[in-house]
Amino acid sequence: MTSKKQRNAKRPTLLSRTRPPTIRKSAPALSSKATRNLIRSHHTLLKLHAQALRSGDKALADKLDAQIQQNGGLESYQLASKIGQSLERGGDSSKVLIDWINPQLGALKDRPFKLRVLEVGALSTKNACSQNEGLDVTRIDLNSQEPGILKQDFMERRLPSSDDDRFHIISLSLVLNYVPDPVGRGEMLKRCVTFLTKAPLLPDSSVSFMPSLFLVLPLPCVSNSRYLTEQRLHDILSSLGFSLVESKQTTKLIFQLWEYSGKREPKQFKKEMLNPGKTRNNFAIVIKNDKATKQS
Repeated sequence: MTSKKQRNAKRPTLLSRTRPPTIRKSAPALSSKATRNLIRSHHTLLKLHAQALRSGDKALADKLDAQIQQNGGLESYQLASKIGQSLERGGDSSKVLIDWINPQLGALKDRPFKLRVLEVGALSTKNACSQNEGLDVTRIDLNSQEPGILKQDFMERRLPSSDDDRFHIISLSLVLNYVPDPVGRGEMLKRCVTFLTKAPLLPDSSVSFMPSLFLVLPLPCVSNSRYLTEQRLHDILSSLGFSLVESKQTTKLIFQLWEYSGKREPKQFKKEMLNPGKTRNNFAIVIKNDKATKQS
């Protein structure tokens, strides 16, 4: 009679057990839940830190700064963001931009001209935007994670002296929500205008390209905020000279493409209650006029 041990020895070994570990799909370092929690915590601490600085509470600001560093600081936030935008989680937001500007990119095929893109808060040199031959991408970030990304604060970037220093597209993908205070977010949107320029009409082509802003925000910033709605965001950007040409929502994000016409209607937008509710967040964008900004 054959023993159980002998019967098991005769069974063919499963293919999965003979595969070397190197070809198995590696799991991400952080789970989706851990990634979201890290990003949410980082944003909360940044907001509290900014509030402490504004109120002059240096002791609290230092304590919060220490907590931010204890949690890994900007590098941990970037790691979580990079994992969240990784291909295995389907998170490369620049794919949406490429889909939207495909007609213009098609007209650029086999031509020496490229659309210049400024990618603020760049995390990778291998996203869809960077790999498109019709785009000349300049990448900047507060804490560069790899070669090809310039370590730079957009708000401190030297203002352009000519159109050669300007861009046809500015990408703010999950960047505006990183700015810790509403006034700073407004100033970032206003600053974008100075870095945009219109692309020339290509010879033998009817395709033109208006200077554009690619904006990506967490959906709750406009769907569940006390101080910002889609309509208020539309009013803010319209006052700066932008027109909405594309918009898309997922369960987590809102994607928008805005064209800049230059027809500005300067207005002030204060932080005011638009959508009351105990479970809503406090995300807001404040626009001050230039005189008020200089005085504040």
